[in-house]
Amino acid sequence: MFSFLPSFLIAQTTTPTPAPVEVVQPQIVRSLPGKLDDVPVFNSNSPELVLKEGILLSTFRGKGKKMPSAHLNFPFKGRFDIFAHHVAKASTPSDLRTLYLGIMLHNPTSQPVTVNTIHAASYLSQPDAPFIDLPSQKNNYFGRVFAGPGSRVTSDVLRKRRQSTIPPQLIIPPGKTRMIMNAPISVKELEPPINGRSTLMRLWSSGKVHAASLAMFAPTNADGSERPPTLQEWQNLLDNGDLAGPRDKAPTPLEDINKPIIYGRVSGVAKGSQWNSLVVDNPKKTYLTIPQPGKAFSYGIATLHRGTLGTNQIQTAKMLARYPDTAYYAHGNYGIQYSLQLPLLNKSSTLQTVKVSLQTPIKEDKLTKNGLRFFDNPSKRVFFRGTVRVRYTDDRGLPRTRYLHLVQNRGQRGEPLTTLNIKPGDKRLVEVDLLYPPDATPPQVLTVETEDK
Repeated sequence: MFSFLPSFLIAQTTTPTPAPVEVVQPQIVRSLPGKLDDVPVFNSNSPELVLKEGILLSTFRGKGKKMPSAHLNFPFKGRFDIFAHHVAKASTPSDLRTLYLGIMLHNPTSQPVTVNTIHAASYLSQPDAPFIDLPSQKNNYFGRVFAGPGSRVTSDVLRKRRQSTIPPQLIIPPGKTRMIMNAPISVKELEPPINGRSTLMRLWSSGKVHAASLAMFAPTNADGSERPPTLQEWQNLLDNGDLAGPRDKAPTPLEDINKPIIYGRVSGVAKGSQWNSLVVDNPKKTYLTIPQPGKAFSYGIATLHRGTLGTNQIQTAKMLARYPDTAYYAHGNYGIQYSLQLPLLNKSSTLQTVKVSLQTPIKEDKLTKNGLRFFDNPSKRVFFRGTVRVRYTDDRGLPRTRYLHLVQNRGQRGEPLTTLNIKPGDKRLVEVDLLYPPDATPPQVLTVETEDK
């Protein structure tokens, strides 16, 4: 996780912050039913910090290009996503050039191709979505609560919005290339001079297209003023440029289990845009039996290599194409939607109070204690920052939809997304949807808990 936050001076106090106290929440952690779909995701996240212009990710053919190894030759057709998350920083105090992020689509066929934008958003850290302190849970029905561009982008796409700066449709002639994004990441007048942009698009193409994301410093006019790069300039960079830099740390081979793991940043095509799950007792049932009073169980969210919380379930998307020095899997599942249905059933003979929560336990692969480990007073290390939608029938039988912006630190148990009083024999459907936000750190869990009597 990398948050491009400015540094602040913190006043000294006479009362030191107490060290976090670890607590164990006894409960079962279960594998999450369902799986990722097959929608390919153009995932451009390496290098995250861009100081050298060049190719961020190209799925174009390498033939005819100066650096064929910089092109992965992967065509998209039908549904696909584009995710990009990059940071610009002044390499020296005087180098305040604007870095442009260009995303281009190419039609390699002999027929025109139409690309429709279904949902899309792109925001800068400054001024669009600055990192600000927010409470651990805040109502966000209108989408006006966010902290950081990843938080704002995923909130928009969760609401099925399309930002007006992203074209609703591109018609690409045979053999031609068009820009779907040509957007600045400015560091001028920022202290420190660092900024980032997060982008997520859900697209549909009538025919094959290749995609590329590129980074270029703004060309200048005769008077020295900056201007956006032209399509021809982007095309020249694609044809003759090399990979952008500096390169991120190479990932640890997954079979090297005795080494400290470096997951690496993602740059390639990942398999899967959405995880749909009907969470029931077993595949033959249509309900999820609530826990006994005083008990709880959880389902992993974004579990990954060396972080499966005892489930042995790796949810991170596989890479269909990647650069050799980038992540083996899309660790973190940035921009992927989790859509979970929980048909809660009270089999007991008494009224039960049930809470459904998103939580951020201490990461483990095998559980070392009888349950999940948390902190009573987590230190301020944000591991989740984004919006969750929860839909349910309330205790009066009325349908409810809540959008809640959550901020959770490492080891934070989290507040309930909803609390239900379920009568004996009643079944209550709870639906939880979230897009896993950039700058979050996996894994999380969705927990169902029945209050003790």
